[in-house]
Amino acid sequence: MKCNPYYRFFSILANPLRIDIVNALKEKDSSVNELVKKLDVEQSKLSHALSSLRACNIVESSSEGKMRIYSLNKDTILPILELIDKHANCHCKGGCCE
Repeated sequence: MKCNPYYRFFSILANPLRIDIVNALKEKDSSVNELVKKLDVEQSKLSHALSSLRACNIVESSSEGKMRIYSLNKDTILPILELIDKHANCHCKGGCCE
């Protein structure tokens, strides 16, 4: 079976922790320790979720000394999130997005 990029992309995001990570990184680039504190989640679970997000290039990382800083892919993911927000504001009335 041929890999369907839509299935792969949306299945990566169809996880509450991964969505929480995306939302947190939308606000501010962060280290694992910052994300662990902000999301109140075990580091191993967070690292596993970040690994999945990195595999699909939704999340990127850079090094600052010994620390890795995670951010959203600014070329593709941030524009997609802005488009989703625009769609939700225009078309998701009446409780479908609550």
